[in-house]
Amino acid sequence: MGLLSDPVRRRGARPPRAAPQTVLSYLAGIAWFLALAFPPLTQRTYMSENAMGSTMVEEQFAGGDRARAFARDFAAQRRKSGALPVAWLERTMRAVGLEVHTQSFSRKLPFPDETHERYIVSGTNVYGILRAPRAASTESLVLTVPCGSDSTNSQAVGLLLALAAHFRGQIYWAKDIIFLVTEHDLLGTEAWLEAYHDVNVTGMQSSPLQGRAGAIQAAVALELSSDMVTSLDVAVEGLNGQLPNLDLLNLFQTFCQKGGLLCTLQGKLQPQDWTSLDGPLQGLQMLLLMVLRQASGRPHGSHGLFLRYRVEALTLRGINSFRQYKYDLVAVGKALEGMFRKLNHLLERLHQSFFLYLLPAISRFVSIGLYMPAAGFLLLVLGLKISSLHEAGVGLEEPGGSPGPSVPLPPAQVTAPPSVVGVGPISKSLCALQGMGLASLVAPLLISQAMGLALYVLPVLGQHVAAQHFPVAEAEAVVLTLLAIYAAGLALPHNTHRVVSTQAPDRGWMALKLVALIYLALQLGCIALTNFSLGFLLAATMVPAAALAKPHGSRTLYAALLVLTSPAATLLGSLFLWRELQEAPLSLAEGWQLFLAALAQGVLEHHTYGALLFPLLSLGLYPCWLLFWNVLFWK
Repeated sequence: MGLLSDPVRRRGARPPRAAPQTVLSYLAGIAWFLALAFPPLTQRTYMSENAMGSTMVEEQFAGGDRARAFARDFAAQRRKSGALPVAWLERTMRAVGLEVHTQSFSRKLPFPDETHERYIVSGTNVYGILRAPRAASTESLVLTVPCGSDSTNSQAVGLLLALAAHFRGQIYWAKDIIFLVTEHDLLGTEAWLEAYHDVNVTGMQSSPLQGRAGAIQAAVALELSSDMVTSLDVAVEGLNGQLPNLDLLNLFQTFCQKGGLLCTLQGKLQPQDWTSLDGPLQGLQMLLLMVLRQASGRPHGSHGLFLRYRVEALTLRGINSFRQYKYDLVAVGKALEGMFRKLNHLLERLHQSFFLYLLPAISRFVSIGLYMPAAGFLLLVLGLKISSLHEAGVGLEEPGGSPGPSVPLPPAQVTAPPSVVGVGPISKSLCALQGMGLASLVAPLLISQAMGLALYVLPVLGQHVAAQHFPVAEAEAVVLTLLAIYAAGLALPHNTHRVVSTQAPDRGWMALKLVALIYLALQLGCIALTNFSLGFLLAATMVPAAALAKPHGSRTLYAALLVLTSPAATLLGSLFLWRELQEAPLSLAEGWQLFLAALAQGVLEHHTYGALLFPLLSLGLYPCWLLFWNVLFWK
């Protein structure tokens, strides 16, 4: 025990070889993730909430013709006015017996959104409230239809109005039901949610709501582009990777099965045969699609913004393809009626099922307890490298001394410094860092973090200056500034260690790598707990390069590996993988254009909705990656 606990005697010990363990740990993490699509790691979904355990309700909706008539009138009024027909919606909602209110909002985007061709956005939301005849308006449900400038969602509006008329004639409602039509897609939804909960988290300017219902228990967003659908596709990924309670998805699947509706996930049919190899392989493809969508942090539908307010929500999209299955609005309306009738039975918020899960199929899931070991094995690689560097650093002689084993002193003659007497492992690591040239770390750490801060702040602040001096638009200026600062970071930090004098170069780069490994492990661990998909993707790409980075050996090979596993390269590779899994592969030129658009959308969604991917990469992972780049070019 003396050799392990006494730093004086441990100087002569040989540092352990961590290479075999790190390779095995990394391969185990990748293999564990790939095995998630195979039984028994993937399990069948089941209903946990007792109030929704039975589908013994008789759906009576038969307003298909009425829904189509509403849809035709809405489309005609929209073409006539060129915007959301607010007055027509108010009249129609009042005619079916709802309490109708409107809300105006406006938002100036940080830079023009070229995807939707908008900069200063103003619009009006219309919502009608069906008051519960059997309760005191303490709880509510929401059925919402987003209407964007480039979306054709007339059939969804028609079905919403037909369902409102049908629900108005029933007496069993114990919760208020809000029928919401929002303008400008997610912007209108965010404006309404902020006003409903009396908060302002995105700088949205909106009028206060004149009518409110109870606390929202659940919400369903509906998107239909045709009177006939071949399947209903469900989207669960919300803002910053949030997911709804699994019971809400189980409820949707249950009523689709009852009504014979074909339901899909990620736009694909679920595998049927899980006993052969084909079923799990298809499940792995859908699992990867969900991981990529969740890692993006984007709200993939209006439901994604409800999740931030602890409202369980889904987005249902009608797909009309070449398949032989055809369903009309009556079948979709009955499924929605059944869902709302079961949600009406809830006595408390959905909480008994999982909030953290992965879906290899709509009827199968992987719980957090089964998928977290995959990230744990990858993070173990960093832990082993940290331990190896710590042991190697303590084993080196002080600057000016000669390396090699020293003669151990008798215990009575060994006097430990007061700073290390009775301290724990963290304090011992700090003491080891002090002996490894802590002063040489100040410049790389400060400059790398400053580069990350510049990457976060300057593109939006300097867009007008860049647009004035170069023939580019504001959105292009933001993207070009991002790329310029990112590339400049490759040239600056690896020379920063020259501003200090280090007598032991080995101690300098080892200390810097030790700090960088601890920094990366903490970040990836925190990210994996809140958004497993993002944490796993970043760990799978960054961990090997971080573990191998050193200023010896083939620097060209290590530099290429670091560049290929940088945050920007990970984003670019994810886009190619996404389109490959969607069976729509990209060329290099198309992939680059999609990459530039993704950069602009990432910055815009952070400032507009509060998406956290951009600040995580710019303020956290990019500076950490620069530290490893500094280690590689240490001289």
